[in-house]
Amino acid sequence: MNSETTSANPMPESDESHLDGSSTDASNTDGAKEVPARKRPKPGERRLQILQTLASMLEQPGAERITTAALSAKLGVSEAALYRHFASKAQMFEGLIDFVEQSVFAFVRQIADRGPAGPEQVARTVTLILQFAEKNPGMARVMTGDALVFENERLQERMNLLFDKLESAFKQSLREAGSQSDTPTVEANVSASLLVAFIMGRLQRFARSGFKRLPSENLQASLLRIL
Repeated sequence: MNSETTSANPMPESDESHLDGSSTDASNTDGAKEVPARKRPKPGERRLQILQTLASMLEQPGAERITTAALSAKLGVSEAALYRHFASKAQMFEGLIDFVEQSVFAFVRQIADRGPAGPEQVARTVTLILQFAEKNPGMARVMTGDALVFENERLQERMNLLFDKLESAFKQSLREAGSQSDTPTVEANVSASLLVAFIMGRLQRFARSGFKRLPSENLQASLLRIL
């Protein structure tokens, strides 16, 4: 899971700090060496590891609903261990949505700071968003809502709100650039709506093709047609 990162491969480890056999006391007279204590994750490390593993499981083409049992087995911990870090599975998905939101709107701000408003600015933002999804297939399934079908409905509402905010950002940029037009607001609204529909369509095709049809396919030519 990354905006510019790669998913970690978590090492299965028990959340129980107990010995696995005979005494490891240094005073043991039979010559046995002391067994090093298992290194416990730093605060927040296990939480991130859970989210990274969930994201990697979503990257499997055709993956069905992911259960906490499957997630805990993948991590090599108990289900109870998961709930020490997240109150529910819905909260785990909210962690992934937080990551998507932070990444997407970081792109919006980044591009806005680098140049004037207008079609070029919007096109660059769309490009970064689709490249993000291409590098993070699991996040693409979250963005399309495919991974949220059997989860709490508030998760899908959050994704809907993200695209609404993105459309508003596109409208603002295009409206500022089209101030000389007779109908800048109407033109900006239509283009912004088309762009969001385009992004969602590319993401759905990517996810439902088993991640074979890349979102960046003929991207610049497509954006020129829209803008």
